[in-house]
Amino acid sequence: MQTASANICERLCNKSICEISFLLNIPRSTVSGIITKWKQLGTTATQPLNGRPHKMTERVRQC
Repeated sequence: MQTASANICERLCNKSICEISFLLNIPRSTVSGIITKWKQLGTTATQPLNGRPHKMTERVRQC
């Protein structure tokens, strides 16, 4: 039994960025960014940020 992501990958892996963009109805730049991220990192998950997080939220700083 295949997972849904493996099934989608099989259907899209031989398509161009334009075709994938059209099939999924998302911008080409998004598709390109996801493919680039996958090739560089081997994952599309959000990576942890550098440094310590801000103590005050953005909303509090605006007041």
